[in-house]
Amino acid sequence: MSFRHIEAFRAVMATGSMTEASRRLHTSQPQISRLIGQLEGITGLPLFDRGGSRLVPTLDGTRFHAEVERAFVGLASLEVAASRIRAFGAERLRVAAMPRLAGGLLARAVARFQRDHPGVVVAIHSGDDEAVSEWIATGFCDAAVTMVYGEIPKARFDHVKTLECVAVLPLDHPLAAKASLSLEDLRGENFIASSLGSALRERIDAMLAQAGVEVSVIAEAGLGSAICTLVAAGLGVSVMNPLAAYEEALVSSIAIRPIAPALPVHFALLFPPDHARSRLVQAFSACARTIMLEHLEGLPQQKDHGST
Repeated sequence: MSFRHIEAFRAVMATGSMTEASRRLHTSQPQISRLIGQLEGITGLPLFDRGGSRLVPTLDGTRFHAEVERAFVGLASLEVAASRIRAFGAERLRVAAMPRLAGGLLARAVARFQRDHPGVVVAIHSGDDEAVSEWIATGFCDAAVTMVYGEIPKARFDHVKTLECVAVLPLDHPLAAKASLSLEDLRGENFIASSLGSALRERIDAMLAQAGVEVSVIAEAGLGSAICTLVAAGLGVSVMNPLAAYEEALVSSIAIRPIAPALPVHFALLFPPDHARSRLVQAFSACARTIMLEHLEGLPQQKDHGST
């Protein structure tokens, strides 16, 4: 597998056409077709469904593309490093977060941080929890704002605050009449679940199994906004972190109730495991911690495990 194979594959994925891909790469359409055919032979995967004027990626092709793009993040980090060297060490921070935090808490922290450090370029990288953990573990990012439901990642974990997940329901759901819920209350309910493989999904599934409670999973979503939209539409109930729940309640018609037993969610800052924190990273961390506490302490949580 050569770089030319991957380059052709990315171009076809981006354009949906071998002809357009050949124009982008300044080569011939038969050459692109040959490279894609060779790549399918090398990987043993059918990457595209060939029908009509456009190529449609198969499920395997989509999954392979995600891995290819992840690899190119690493190449991009080399470009960033070269740029920093050319600039004689110009100040730059790379910070990561899951989408909910990247567009909220992290963006607020960056805005406040740059008021005091206007010469620093801060690059925000948004991805799922697996991607964020990988960026931190490899040192691609200098810090991350994260939520941890289960095992603490292999990185320096700076705890900020622990809250409890909540149940979200349609406003007219019978369970909304109760002040608080238990897992038993969810027995037999239509349930909007987090994506398979996510830490939250694994914790909820484990808790339901331990309690002997079966729910009917009718939909899955990776974003809290999507879950709350489905709940507001009356499709079912869900359990999610309180930050997402209370933010989405501002735009979605949902009821929020505490649920027992508690499912803690730890809000934290993560740092690469083997890197010494520079003074710049320490300054950003202090700013991010302040922003996180200000916002999280404003949530109407019933219980709070405190902060450090």
